[in-house]
Amino acid sequence: MGFIPMPKFLIIKPSSLGDIIHGLQVVQSLRDQLPGADITWVAGDGFAPLVEACSTTDKTLIFRRKAGVSGFFKLVQEIRAERYDAIIDMQGLARSALMTFFGRAARKLGRRDAREGASFFYDGRPSLPSGGRGSHAVEILLEFLPMLDLEAQLGSALRFQHDPEWECPWGDARPLLLFPNSRRKEKEWPYFTELVGLLFERGWAGPIAWVGQEALPVLGNWPEDRFYNLIGKTGLVELPRLIRAAKKVVSNDSGPMHLAAAMGVPLLALFGPTEPERFGPYPLDDPKHTVLKAPGGDLSQLSARAVCDVLLST
Repeated sequence: MGFIPMPKFLIIKPSSLGDIIHGLQVVQSLRDQLPGADITWVAGDGFAPLVEACSTTDKTLIFRRKAGVSGFFKLVQEIRAERYDAIIDMQGLARSALMTFFGRAARKLGRRDAREGASFFYDGRPSLPSGGRGSHAVEILLEFLPMLDLEAQLGSALRFQHDPEWECPWGDARPLLLFPNSRRKEKEWPYFTELVGLLFERGWAGPIAWVGQEALPVLGNWPEDRFYNLIGKTGLVELPRLIRAAKKVVSNDSGPMHLAAAMGVPLLALFGPTEPERFGPYPLDDPKHTVLKAPGGDLSQLSARAVCDVLLST
């Protein structure tokens, strides 16, 4: 029997965090169905370390957005250095479509709902799922798989390599991780501080940690050996290790929420103006995922007591 080369794929999905996690979930299914596949990913420089750490990918090409035109064409040269069986543009914008156009591949696939004229640069686009453009982002991306003669089904949980020099501050204990930040203020639940106080009042025994970038006020005499304020103290690449160690994650609609769901970690997701049916933790029917939708889509109307009650009962 002669040598059969591994199929090679280039995935273009530079940003953002939640969108990249969705793409990784779909490409994990590709890898599960084609274990010998060689997968290269184009990621923005801010997200590249996380993509590199994911076992789903073999190689990462870095899109340095601030490098301007020269940086873009340097990336194009790197893309053209290999020939792929298929290039899949999961971003669906003009810039990612140009990367697809300049690449060398037998097939160049792009999103059915592409914008900015991107669809002119593809030779194939998948159909939208039955829910159309209002479908969940993962379901839209899963439609790429039948174009590769694969099943449009979710794959195994995402796995990441960890920096052995970085240790969780609570040792081997399993913490409750709270992610209070989001890219949009209207998606941020305002009562994380009150929630911590209620949990300690009601006897929560394990460690509790805040993780994010924007500081919150610490109120009350919370136990120093059980409350950890990691706001601004961790980077993107540490998130998988923190989440993997967690007993449960509580998060707004955000990238860390999608990461926890993709890693198969128990999750309580808090939703306000966005729709869980489109943007919720995927898969939506996973029993490890609990979603609380704020009354009228206003997160200020979702009380700390209501969240605490659900958290302690699940």
